[in-house]
Amino acid sequence: MPREIVILECTECKRRNYTTKKEKRNTPGRLEFSKYCKFERKHTLHKERSK
Repeated sequence: MPREIVILECTECKRRNYTTKKEKRNTPGRLEFSKYCKFERKHTLHKERSK
């Protein structure tokens, strides 16, 4: 099964800043990362969104 490309959206400004890949079989839930948001100029929580 190939990896799926997912989009990470900032929870504060709602912009989609990052893309990454994930294996749905190993991580069935939604991804959450603390990443840098260049629009907010700080680290914020980024959650997986659909395309």
